[in-house]
Amino acid sequence: MERLWIANIAPGTTDDELKALVKKYAPEIECTEIQREEGTGSRPAALMSFSNKKFDSLGKLSLRLNGMYWKERALSCSTMIA
Repeated sequence: MERLWIANIAPGTTDDELKALVKKYAPEIECTEIQREEGTGSRPAALMSFSNKKFDSLGKLSLRLNGMYWKERALSCSTMIA
């Protein structure tokens, strides 16, 4: 299963806000799960799982979001296979 890793999320960002961000740039895929990784709290991250994705749709989304300035932070994104 391929998943999307988003790091450096602004503290206090909700799951609904993350889903809306992804939906804006990839409306054809649906987020089915968000696993939060708080770490030390300075660079919170989330591992997102999806359904209805086509081949490489997460790769393209990762490229689009990586480095994007959102909620006063530069996001760091990559895909993971688990």
